[in-house]
Amino acid sequence: MTLPLAQFLTVWVFLGLNIASPGPNVLNTIASAMGSGRLAGMGSALAVGFGVVLWCLGMSLGMAAVFAAVPAAQAVLTLVAVALLFWFAARYLLSAWAGYHGWQGVPGGATGLNFTTAFRRSLLVNVMNPKALTSWLAILAIFPVASARGGDIALLCAGSSLVAVGLHTLYALAFSTPAAARLYLRAGWVLSGFAGLFFAGFGLRLLAKVVYGEV
Repeated sequence: MTLPLAQFLTVWVFLGLNIASPGPNVLNTIASAMGSGRLAGMGSALAVGFGVVLWCLGMSLGMAAVFAAVPAAQAVLTLVAVALLFWFAARYLLSAWAGYHGWQGVPGGATGLNFTTAFRRSLLVNVMNPKALTSWLAILAIFPVASARGGDIALLCAGSSLVAVGLHTLYALAFSTPAAARLYLRAGWVLSGFAGLFFAGFGLRLLAKVVYGEV
């Protein structure tokens, strides 16, 4: 590892907040556990971790090549990340508002899944989820991928995967009944609201760096 640990922790906190708030992957894991049991939920959780590794490697190596060929792309990506962070903030704050007023229902259980079929289903959701693409675009504007070595990328991906698997395992084990899922979704607006404020603050911080020429 050649980069400061704080660089990795920032990404993992960002990713953790993104995962903790209700979204397609979270609802899929809860639905799998509710409808087909905790083993299926664990299959979903592990698939999310595997999907995160694929996104991390693909985006990190791809963007590192782009930055090496076009150094100015870093500043462009930072501006894109600022826009994405404000977009995330708006979506999460709107989701918090909707959740506070009880407008979010409990997902239906996905029945008939075993570990393997739940894994495949979850991996497909993860790969096809546009939120994953936009999340990694924002992450790579935060993480100095242009100066990262192979060990840094490996640590980034491994840590990101552990964060994803850990949180989704918690969902699979704790929210495998309709009552538990209902309780989570009722409290989910708090997580969404906190994530919205966090992303807005982070967007302002990045924007300040652009304005003051630090990027």
